[in-house]
Amino acid sequence: MEKLDRAFYLRDTVTVARELLGKRLCHWVGGALVAVEITETEAYTGVEDKACHSYGGRRTRRTQALYREGGHAYVYFIYGMYDLFNVVTESAQAPCAVLVRGARPVPGCEDAIAWLRFRKEYGELTPAQRRGLLDGPGKVCRGLGITREHNGMDLLGEELFIGAGASLGREFSIGVGKRINIGYAMEAVDFPYRFYCRFGDSDCKK
Repeated sequence: MEKLDRAFYLRDTVTVARELLGKRLCHWVGGALVAVEITETEAYTGVEDKACHSYGGRRTRRTQALYREGGHAYVYFIYGMYDLFNVVTESAQAPCAVLVRGARPVPGCEDAIAWLRFRKEYGELTPAQRRGLLDGPGKVCRGLGITREHNGMDLLGEELFIGAGASLGREFSIGVGKRINIGYAMEAVDFPYRFYCRFGDSDCKK
């Protein structure tokens, strides 16, 4: 599978967030490649975005990965429960990122993802577990075995990367909305920076 190159990530963050839809997020876990197709993203546009961890130029041990050049992973812990995977974008002087909010299993990876999430094979999951398998950013990380140990990892490497050629099996349009769970962010609450796949009359989103 062809990987996205550095130039893809060095562009405007909102553009990258839109164009990550349909791409394949891949992780080697226990000697096997586990892959999902990205269906929902959110853009966080740096020092002027009150919802972004780097707002105001904030630079801490937690946010250090945001200050790398585009194409690195930013993985952080939230609510004392979940790791969330972000793609760092733009230059090292513009600490921006895209949160991967939702995904779908690549065919053939369903059992591996179900095991990582529930310690069950996919065929043993309930209908609700199948529907909600990867419909949130914490679930995406668990389903791919991504943790804070991957924070700062170069996405052009061999272990964790994003592939360029996925299609989700059918055509989709892009839905646009406000970002979720950022009520603290004042005017940034209303920025239309969430993007998701739309298949006909249905949305593939949380």
